[in-house]
Amino acid sequence: MTIAIYLAHLNPVTKAHVEIINELKNENEVRVLPVIFMKDDKEINSRSFPFSYDLRKKMLNAVFGNSITVLPNYTFYAPFLKYMPPMLSPYSWKIKKQILDEITRDYFTYTGDKAEGFVLKLYGLNPRIGKRKETSASSVKQKMFEAAMGKNTDWENYVEPKVVQIIRENWDIVKKFANAEDLTYRVLGMKFPSIGFW
Repeated sequence: MTIAIYLAHLNPVTKAHVEIINELKNENEVRVLPVIFMKDDKEINSRSFPFSYDLRKKMLNAVFGNSITVLPNYTFYAPFLKYMPPMLSPYSWKIKKQILDEITRDYFTYTGDKAEGFVLKLYGLNPRIGKRKETSASSVKQKMFEAAMGKNTDWENYVEPKVVQIIRENWDIVKKFANAEDLTYRVLGMKFPSIGFW
């Protein structure tokens, strides 16, 4: 069976992510690699990346159990600038090695972003570029932030009930970042935190 490697932020895990993973599961063994940004041995969380890897893994496990594998192999270590420019930086090639750790048979990577797909192709990561789903995690996250500030939103309609429960149990995180400034850089289809970039 071919291994499908799904590289995504998953911040939070939405019904669109679940749909993608279910489609991938039909014919493949699925490995989900939520992106992680580390600085000084600590994960960087911000308005764009509010939920930790552990919480995102918990969300995925709540929905899929052990029918998928969730791994921390898509991890960038500060300063993130060292991964630039792609292809020329030796650090950027370490990411490929991390992504493919212990993979010894046919695989492909999956992304819904054309720019990211182009970069994955340059690295020989056999990308399949899927059609972007109608509802993005960014729009769901924005609705969550608005709800944390007292506005009536429908964010729960876009998230699986088990994930809603996990988010509700960690609502202090949503409240913490609801009014925070979005400090990110977008480079070749990929968002990086500005903290730790330089």
